[in-house]
Amino acid sequence: MAIDEEAAPVRGSSYVSVAYSQIRGLILSGELAPGQRVTVRPLADRLSLSQTPIRTALAALERQGMLEAQEHRGYFVPQLGREDMLELYELREALDGIASRRAAHSESRASLVDRLEDLLRQQQTCVAEGDLDAYGELDVAFHQMIWHGSGNRRLAAVSDNLLGQMRIGNNISARAPGRPEVALKEHAAIIEALKNADGPAAERLARDHVHRTSLALSELLD
Repeated sequence: MAIDEEAAPVRGSSYVSVAYSQIRGLILSGELAPGQRVTVRPLADRLSLSQTPIRTALAALERQGMLEAQEHRGYFVPQLGREDMLELYELREALDGIASRRAAHSESRASLVDRLEDLLRQQQTCVAEGDLDAYGELDVAFHQMIWHGSGNRRLAAVSDNLLGQMRIGNNISARAPGRPEVALKEHAAIIEALKNADGPAAERLARDHVHRTSLALSELLD
C-alpha cells in the first residue's frame, strides 16, 4: 500500500494546506498532465476554495519543482526530457543508497522488512498479471518506505519532493522488456540485506538497482 504523502510543507491557513495537498495529488496522479497550464480560477472552483490559498499553494509547489512558472503565462506542470530523467536517477542513486544503509541499522528494521516483503509480494502479483500501472505505484511505495525508514527526515523530505518526477520515470522504465522481473529480484536482494542489518550491502544493492533502472530508461528513450 502506498504511503500517504499529502502533508503540506506550508505554514499558515489550513485552507492553504488543503489546496496544496489537493493540487499536489492532481499532479502526482497525472490528472494535471505534464505540459498542462495550471490556472487559479478553475482550481478554486474545483476545490471550492478562494483564490488566495490556491495562489499560495501554487507558489509553494513551484518552489519544490512540482510546477514551473513562466513569465506572463503562469504555472505549468513540468515536462521532463531524457536528460532531466537521467539527472533525476543519478540523484536517486545517492539518496536511495544512503537511505538503505541507514535503514539497515534502524531500530524499526524488522517492521520495515515485513512491510517491504508485503509490497514485494504485491508487486510480484502485478507483474504476473501484467498490471504495469499498479506495479509502478507499488515500486514508488517500496522506495518511499525505505526513505522514511532511514530515520533521516531531511532525506525523506528531499526524496518526497522528487515523487512526481519519479513516477514519470517509473512508468516508462516499467515498460522496458524484462525490466520488472529483474527489478523484483533486485528488490528482494535489498530486503535481504536490510534483514541482515548489512548496511554496506544494502547501500550497494540500492545504488545498483537505481542505476540499472536508469540504464533501462535510457535505452527505452533512445
